Amino acid sequence: MKADIILEAVNVTKHFSGANSWFSQEPTVQAVDNVSLRVRRGETFAIVGESGCGKSTLARVLMRLLSPTSGNVLFDKRDVSAASGSALQALRRKMQFIFQDPFSSLNPRMSVGKLVGEPLEVHAPELSAQQRRDRVADLLHKVGLRAEYAGRYPHEFSGGQRQRIGIARALASGPKLIIGDEPVSALDVSVQAQVINLLGDLSRDMGLTLVIIAHDLGVIRHMSDRVAVMYLGRIVESGPTEEVYTNPRHPYTRALLASIPAMGSKSDGKTPTVLGEMPSPTAPPPGCRFHTRCPHVQAKCKTDTPNLHSANINDHQVACHFWEAFPDPPPLTPSPPKTKAVEARFALYRAAVEGGTVTYKNHQPTERP
Repeated sequence: MKADIILEAVNVTKHFSGANSWFSQEPTVQAVDNVSLRVRRGETFAIVGESGCGKSTLARVLMRLLSPTSGNVLFDKRDVSAASGSALQALRRKMQFIFQDPFSSLNPRMSVGKLVGEPLEVHAPELSAQQRRDRVADLLHKVGLRAEYAGRYPHEFSGGQRQRIGIARALASGPKLIIGDEPVSALDVSVQAQVINLLGDLSRDMGLTLVIIAHDLGVIRHMSDRVAVMYLGRIVESGPTEEVYTNPRHPYTRALLASIPAMGSKSDGKTPTVLGEMPSPTAPPPGCRFHTRCPHVQAKCKTDTPNLHSANINDHQVACHFWEAFPDPPPLTPSPPKTKAVEARFALYRAAVEGGTVTYKNHQPTERP
C-alpha cells in the first residue's frame, strides 16, 4: 500500500547571503543544502542533529516562514514555496508552528484569550464573539488549562503552562500538520514528559501529523515514528526510529547515539566518537561533509558527495559510501536505572509513549487534560 504523504521537501536549499559593503563581503551561510524528505499523514517525524546543523532553518522553510533558495515544499500536493496571498493563508490554516521558547513567542501585552482567539479572527471570521470565547475555552481545556485562564497574561504562567498556551494557539485554526521547533527543550524534565504526553494525545485524538525538531535523542526515541539525522545542512540517515536507533549505519549517527549516557556504563575505548568541531556552514568541506570528523574516512569521501540510498527493506536510508563495510553496531539497550530520579524520568517517558499517567513523589502532574 502506497504511503499517504502529507508533507514533502524536494531538493530544498536555503542559503543566507552575507551583507555587502564597499570594503568587505560577508560569506554566504549554507544552512540547508539539497534536502529531500517525506512525512506520512498521521505520523510523528523527528529531525535531529547538533546545534547549527540547519534543522531549525529547515523547519522554518517547511512552514514557509522562510522562502527556500531553491527546491520545493509540497503540503497535500500543493506547492507551499510558490504560494502567496490568499492561497498561502489557506495553506497556513492547515499548517501551524510551535516555537521553542514559550515566553518570547507569546505577546506579553495580549491576554491568553486574545492570543488563542486571534487565529480564529483570521481563519474563522464568521464566528461571533461568544462563539470565539467558547472555542478558546474548549482549546484551553484540550491542553489541560482552565477556561478562566483566558483573562490572564503570559507572565502569570509557568514555562510548561505557556507552552500549552502556544499549543492551544496552534490548534485554533484546525491544522492537519504541526511543526514543533524544540518544543520541550526549555522545560523541566517532568514538564517535558507532560507536554510530550499532551502532543501524543492530541495527535491521536485529532489525527494530527507532527514534525518535531530536537536534539534530545532520548525524547525522540520515545515519541517519534520515523527520524532523520542532519549534519551540516544535509540529511545523512533516515528511517523508522527503532531501526535507526538499534541499527545505525552512518558513523555520525552511531557517534550521536553512543553519546547518550547510560547508568553504570564505562568507556571501553571502542565507542564511536565525533572528532573535532563541526566545520563552518559558510565553507562546508567538499565530498562527504562529515569526512573531516569521521574515523573511517577514505579518499573517496573527500571528493564524492554520497546520496541517500536504501540500507535495507525497512525504508532505512543512509548517505555514506562505505556503510556496508562497517561492522554491526553494538546493542544500545540502556543499562537499568539505579536511582529513583533516573527511574522517574524513564517512567515519565514510558508514559508519554503509552499515553498513560505516571505519578511519583514530588512530581505529580497538574492541570492534565
